Amino acid sequence: MKILITGGGTGGHIIPALAILEIIKEKYINCQVLYVGGKNSLEEELAQKEGYEFKAIKTGYLERKIISLNNLKSIFKNVYGLFQSLGIIKKFSPDIIIGTGGYVSGTVVLSGKILKKNIVIHEQNAHPGITNRIAGKFADKIMISFNKASNYFKNKDKIVFTGNPVRKEIMESDFEESRKFFKLDSKDFFVYSFGGSGGQRSINNAILDSIEEISKIKNLKWLHITGKNHFKKFVSNISSRNLKTPENLVIKDYMYDAPKALKASDLIIGSAGAISITEIIYLNKPCILIPKKYTAENHQYFNAKEIQERGAGYLILEDDLNKETLLEHVKLLMNNSQKRNEMINNSRKIFNIDFENNIIKIIDEILRSEVNEK
Repeated sequence: MKILITGGGTGGHIIPALAILEIIKEKYINCQVLYVGGKNSLEEELAQKEGYEFKAIKTGYLERKIISLNNLKSIFKNVYGLFQSLGIIKKFSPDIIIGTGGYVSGTVVLSGKILKKNIVIHEQNAHPGITNRIAGKFADKIMISFNKASNYFKNKDKIVFTGNPVRKEIMESDFEESRKFFKLDSKDFFVYSFGGSGGQRSINNAILDSIEEISKIKNLKWLHITGKNHFKKFVSNISSRNLKTPENLVIKDYMYDAPKALKASDLIIGSAGAISITEIIYLNKPCILIPKKYTAENHQYFNAKEIQERGAGYLILEDDLNKETLLEHVKLLMNNSQKRNEMINNSRKIFNIDFENNIIKIIDEILRSEVNEK
C-alpha cells in the first residue's frame, strides 16, 4: 500500500499528519509513505526528522485583499505547485491521499482529484479552515474531531467522527523519565508554556514582564518556548531591560522534546489549537489556555471555552493577558492541589475517543472499495 500525505504551514496541520502516519505504519507494516509539503517549511523539517520521504512543491498564501502583488505571485506559485503535484502523484501512484489542511494541502489534494485518486481529509478544529472546506467537496471521506465541524461540509454521508490523533511519543512518554530529563525533583512545580508551533506574542510579552517575579517564586521551574521567529527579539528585550534570565526559567525557540515537556509538567500554558488541547487533555494536565485572537472563525476561543466549561482548564483572553493575570492563575494552581486534581479528573472524563481504530476503519473501507472496483 502507498500513502501520500500532505498538510503544512503550522504544527496544527503537521502534527496530526505525522500522528496519522504512525497509526498507519503500525497497522500496515509494508506501507510506503510520501509526505508532500512546502519547500524549506516546518513540515519538511519535521517529516524528515521522523524519517519520511519528503517532496517539496511551490506554494503561496492568498491574502484576503484580492488585488495585490503578493497574491499575483502566490497564484503563479500555486499553479506551478499544481503541476509539480501532478508529477509527484503520477510517479508515486498512491492508493490514498490524505490532507490535513494548510494551503499546500489544497494544491496536492486538488491534483489527486484530477488524477482520480482516493482522497481523505482530516479536520482538527470545530471550525474548519478554508482549504479543508473546499477539499471536502471532492473528498471521499471527511474525518472530523469536533461534531460541530460537520456543519461546514455539505456531503454529510462522507463525514466520519474520528477525533484528533495523539502522537505515539505522547502516549508512550514516561513521567519519571521526563522529570529526570529536565532535572526536576519531587518538590519542583514545573510550568511548560508555548504559543503553538510559531509562538505567540501575547504570551511572550506576559512572561517577559513577569521575569523578576518568576525568579522569586520558590520551587517553581519554568520552560518557555518563544517560537523561532520571536526568540531573538525576546532575548534582546531581556537585555534591553537590564534583566537577567533567572535560573528557574529556561527560554528556547522551539521544543523538539515537547512530549517529554508535556509529560513532565505540572501546569501547561498555551494557545488553544486543537492538537495542543488534545494532547493536554490526553495527558490529564491542568492548563491555562490563551486563544489567539485572529484565528479562522475564532476557533481557538471556542476550543478553550469548551475546556473551561468542562472544568479542565482556565481561559484567559489575549486582551486580558498581562503579568498580573498570568501570575495570578499560575500561583493559584501552584498552591491549590485540590483545584489541580479537579482539572485532572475532569480531563479524564473528556478524552475517551478510540481515534486509532476510527482512522484505520476509514483506510480499510477505502482499500476494500478499491479492490472491489478492480
